[in-house]
Amino acid sequence: MQSTVMKNLQTLHLLPFLALACFFVKISGSISLHPVLTGPVMAYIGSRVDFRCITPDSLLPVTYELMGDGGVLIATVADLQGDQPASFYLKVTATLKGSYHCRATTGGSTGVSNSIKLTVVIPASNTIVTSEPFPPVAYEGSRIVLNCSVTKGSHLSYTWFFNRKEVTSSTSPLFHRTGNKLVMGMVTPEQAGYFSCMAWSTVQDTRRFSSSSEVKVTVKVYVSKPRISFSTSKVGDIHLGNVTCWSIRGSLPVNFSLLLDNKELRSVTATESLAAWFPVHVVPGLDMGVARCRVNTEVQELISEPVPLEVVPVGGDVKVEVEYLYRADSKLAAAILSCRLSRGTFPEVSWLLNNSVLPSEKHVDSHIQAVPSHYTLTDHGQILVLAKFSPEDSGYYRCRARNSYDDSGPWVESAAVLVRVTDRILNSMPEATSPTETPQKVFMNTIEVIAIAFCCFLFLMLVVGVGCVYNMFDQNQAHAHFATSSEQNDTSSTEWDVQNQTVEITV
Repeated sequence: MQSTVMKNLQTLHLLPFLALACFFVKISGSISLHPVLTGPVMAYIGSRVDFRCITPDSLLPVTYELMGDGGVLIATVADLQGDQPASFYLKVTATLKGSYHCRATTGGSTGVSNSIKLTVVIPASNTIVTSEPFPPVAYEGSRIVLNCSVTKGSHLSYTWFFNRKEVTSSTSPLFHRTGNKLVMGMVTPEQAGYFSCMAWSTVQDTRRFSSSSEVKVTVKVYVSKPRISFSTSKVGDIHLGNVTCWSIRGSLPVNFSLLLDNKELRSVTATESLAAWFPVHVVPGLDMGVARCRVNTEVQELISEPVPLEVVPVGGDVKVEVEYLYRADSKLAAAILSCRLSRGTFPEVSWLLNNSVLPSEKHVDSHIQAVPSHYTLTDHGQILVLAKFSPEDSGYYRCRARNSYDDSGPWVESAAVLVRVTDRILNSMPEATSPTETPQKVFMNTIEVIAIAFCCFLFLMLVVGVGCVYNMFDQNQAHAHFATSSEQNDTSSTEWDVQNQTVEITV
């Protein structure tokens, strides 16, 4: 009996604790869980990521589950206190991309976290530069597109380099970047060079990149119209001719051909310079025909102007013509002496002043004597320009000519021409005329002189007219006097009339 009473008393003591336990169970069943998931949104393939899930303000043990797309369970972490986060470590693969959330469970309550979308980034590899056209060779004005290609890679950015300098919009306006392409709409020779690219991606603070090797871009220049020249030389008794074909601009290689009377004589491919030389046989005085140069590329064919292959020996009359040039203030500025030849295809001209030969660039040793600066030779020496004057430049000028291909040949000389430079010629204007006067002022001075002369002429005509009127009036008075006078003897009247006539003639 006593033991039964003791058991009842113990049961009564446990009832409060059991009630309290049931109260906590009911409370826990009504708790609302709000787990929070944190983790990366981008990750390189092959790396490891850490997702963490935590339920704030939870005092009871919590079980966490990491869920993928479609509710797929990835991993579970159980029996953690509410203030402890659950960590989920995953190795990134291509299939790991997608959305993730966390589900927390404690007692009879469950909560779902926010969602995180993970993007898997593949680093660039095996980067190369490809081109359109391929190989990257084009003529100026054409379009070239370079592509920065990779075998693998995602979420990439691209950087281009031209001759190892980065291509930017501010420093390189001739290039247009779009995606992985570098576009040159109308290429110029300045855009020829070496190009490379770098493909790269960034995840958080980590950058991975892959660089290509350099690719040479060639911009060809259209060849210009060819030019042609003909020269000759003498070796012993044999005369040799040489035809030179050349272009001012263009890209190598090019093919030059020599046409004689529109028939191709020979051709050569130029690889080092835009010029070609063709030897021809010539006979002085014989017309060998008309020569032209033709230049060929893969896209062009151009022909030069014609040149006659004829060597006319120097001969006939030679004379010197002088022309003086004056400044606006009528002071002498220069004198041009021209040596005129009757005939001669390749003349060598020499000038003489007072029988002394004037040196030319061909015969001057630069270590001994310099060409005088006060005169200039042009047109293969056939024109002598006297740019500065002094009385010492006065004298007799002559020119002489001979065949340039025959240094032992005779000279054909002109007659001497006197070129006199005096102080009066050098200072031909009045003192009132300054060197800075314009041609208009000189022209006005001429008009003033003409006006003054015309006024003087009018004044002279007026004086002559007045004299004539006076003479006519005096003559009328004399005739009236003779009519009213008494008749005198015939001898006296005749003498008087003669005297009157003599006086009139004198006047």
